[in-house]
Amino acid sequence: MSHHRSWSDRLRSAVAARGRLCVGIDPHPALLEAWELPRSADGLEVFAELCVEAFVGEVAIVKPQVAFFEAYGSAGYAVLERTVSVLRDAGTLVIADAKRGDIGTTMDAYAQAWLEPESPLSSDAVTVSPYLGFDSLGETVDRAVQHQRGLFVLARTSNAEGSALQQAATSNGASVAQSIVDAAATRNRVDADTVGLVVGATRDHGLDLSNYTGPILAPGLGAQGATVADLAEIFRDSRELLLPNSSRGVLAAGPSVTALRDAATRLRDEIEAGLA
Repeated sequence: MSHHRSWSDRLRSAVAARGRLCVGIDPHPALLEAWELPRSADGLEVFAELCVEAFVGEVAIVKPQVAFFEAYGSAGYAVLERTVSVLRDAGTLVIADAKRGDIGTTMDAYAQAWLEPESPLSSDAVTVSPYLGFDSLGETVDRAVQHQRGLFVLARTSNAEGSALQQAATSNGASVAQSIVDAAATRNRVDADTVGLVVGATRDHGLDLSNYTGPILAPGLGAQGATVADLAEIFRDSRELLLPNSSRGVLAAGPSVTALRDAATRLRDEIEAGLA
């Protein structure tokens, strides 16, 4: 697949062709056990291969959860590298869920790892944390623009502990989360859709998204209790590039490739019908 088209173009055409669903590859120890796979890099490899076989060609976007690979050290990273490159070569968009957040040259090195075309971990997009200040991500956004990749910045996460920090007021009265939404919207006026947001599918997110038109990665479907009908309401005005994410909900159907594929396509079609 050609990677020289812009991130926005690739994302929009993938969503038009295969829907908005983003499926996680989360080789959680409990899932490895449920799939009767060893808790080792070998088990990880089989898990990832089954997921790739099930999802390629059916879903637009796949999101490997980096932590579950990192847990196995360099052998785990080797599996992740292979998984990312196989998915991308097959034309599936990959969001690396690495949630990196740092400053200066350290952050730039993280950006290099996930966004540089030559990197063995090179992905279409990566999740990042803005909690050292949105401006700490400036050079990362520049790098994403340069290589036509995307970022998904944590704005309002679906975990209960997140709300105290994210809903705290900043000096101008807006919540921390809202200030991130606004900064992303401002940056996207120059670099369309480069800065995506992570906004959990919870009714009380409290955000004004009316000035923000970029992609929104929305975890919380299924395992965390949100339904497709909830999504349509929670993100009433942001449905075009809304990317509902399901991991456990789909992965519970494994290890059968057919069952995994069926679970993903069923959910994908339900999302398309519900957000039409």
